[in-house]
Amino acid sequence: MKYILVSGGVISGLGKGVISSSLGALLKGFNLNVTAIKIDPYINIDAGTFSPYEHGEVFVLDDGGEVDLDLGNYERFLNIRLGRDNNITTGKIFERVISKERQGAYLGRTVQYIPHITDEIQLWVENIAHQPVRNDNNGLGDTPQICLIELGGTIGDIESAPFVEAFRFLQRRVGVENFLNVHLSPVLEPKSVGEQKTKPTQRSVQELRKLGLHPDLIMCRCENPISDKIREKISLFCDVSSDQVISVHDVESIYQIPTLLFEQNVIKILNKILRLNLPMPITLSHLSESSSIKKWVHLAEAESKCREEVKITLVGKYTKLEDSYASVIKALHHAGVQLERKIRISYVEGCDLIEKERAENFSEERYTKAWNELKTMDGLLVPGGFDMRGVEGMINAIKFARIEKKPFLGICLGFQCATIEFARNVVGLIGANSTEFDSKTEHKVVIDMPEHTTGDMGGTMRLGLRTTHFTSDYSLLRKLYNGANSIEERHRHRYEVNPEYVSQLEKKGLKFTGKDSEKVRMEILEYHDHPYFVAIQYHPEFLSRPLKPSPPFLGLIGASSNQLEKLLRS
Repeated sequence: MKYILVSGGVISGLGKGVISSSLGALLKGFNLNVTAIKIDPYINIDAGTFSPYEHGEVFVLDDGGEVDLDLGNYERFLNIRLGRDNNITTGKIFERVISKERQGAYLGRTVQYIPHITDEIQLWVENIAHQPVRNDNNGLGDTPQICLIELGGTIGDIESAPFVEAFRFLQRRVGVENFLNVHLSPVLEPKSVGEQKTKPTQRSVQELRKLGLHPDLIMCRCENPISDKIREKISLFCDVSSDQVISVHDVESIYQIPTLLFEQNVIKILNKILRLNLPMPITLSHLSESSSIKKWVHLAEAESKCREEVKITLVGKYTKLEDSYASVIKALHHAGVQLERKIRISYVEGCDLIEKERAENFSEERYTKAWNELKTMDGLLVPGGFDMRGVEGMINAIKFARIEKKPFLGICLGFQCATIEFARNVVGLIGANSTEFDSKTEHKVVIDMPEHTTGDMGGTMRLGLRTTHFTSDYSLLRKLYNGANSIEERHRHRYEVNPEYVSQLEKKGLKFTGKDSEKVRMEILEYHDHPYFVAIQYHPEFLSRPLKPSPPFLGLIGASSNQLEKLLRS
């Protein structure tokens, strides 16, 4: 087994996840089996109870694991399915060590960071690294040959120290030919001086070496390509050869990163240090068109050619941080590239669409601006979320899209809001609501799922991959799924449409065209007197891929760009 550790220095948010994913994409291009692990040094057990403003979206896996959004990057780039144990947190490690101590596994000895915490980290990593990884076709792949490990946070943080120490031990134990360290650090270019500065990178590498790890590749995150002079300077002060200093400068699309790394001979360095024995082409021209690396090249080229804009208005609860909807945004762009459209997303906070009489902190300026965004949109998307803040604004937006025949896609909470809107304004159920927002409402059209109601907040929802069965041949979404009888998508919710109201809603034209395996839970709704009015209880964004866009998103962009009929015929 070969291990590649990706660490970062100075500041967070440099793109360690994209670098890890891109390295994996390169290695898969040479037919190597790759798995990935994300380490988050926080004490939380998982990401499930985080506010999206804390760490961005919570990514959901097939097994129901609620994990860091970087695992979404791994899955999209590598076309694999990961599990909850591919995300390690300090909380998980502590929980396991304490459990062993309570069971007497340490024979009465004092439990310490070294060796007990560091040993547990190594054990966990090695166990996961040797597990076969499922591919996107649900097939169980071969045992991985390479394990990518992204260490969250920054080198020097107290939270990361036990993990760095564990990897120092691991490197010594498996041998330097089986362990490679990639270190990502910023090269700043202050406008006041007009030149690139290497001191942050020097200091970061210095800190890493103090902790016992030496970088084999230094990835320089920068605005513009680093100069030969800067490359040589980093080489000199950080004790690596100049070809091991890699420029990771700003590009138009993250899908250009694998090519950017390939063109700087990163694969040759990996091959040499890890002794992979790969046949080494010199340039991209040596690769066959069937190579996955070439597919990334073509994808980046296709994205750069998208010129005609489609404006999608996203009405949500966490619009101040784009990472709150990271997978949704990527899924929109995946669909846009396939349909040769440049996606422009406008973000509207649900609270800003609520009338003055009902709003808590009404602002005429925000209200007017928000409604202007809706009036000029090509399509509407209402994504998932929790709690009642902004929900009435989402319902108002859905009503506008329904009446004005604007393409609409609702996901999870958006599905529930669409049901509430239709119940109120078409069926005539005054005050219809969800028990999440009003437990005393007369018309409980959305209710909680009793089997998922416990005292805890974490891991208590309907989570992970579930089967949805189409119940009607007259379904637009079914056509987008190529006429499938059933589909598997990931879920994350505590509330569902109340089956007692389904017949009333369907009599007025709202059709529930997909249900769960027991035919009890509503999964898909469609309103056919409309160009595209679709809402789903599941989260299709989690399985969208750059080369295989999610069908509901494809339908939204198709309808919003007047290409839906053409799309359905293809």
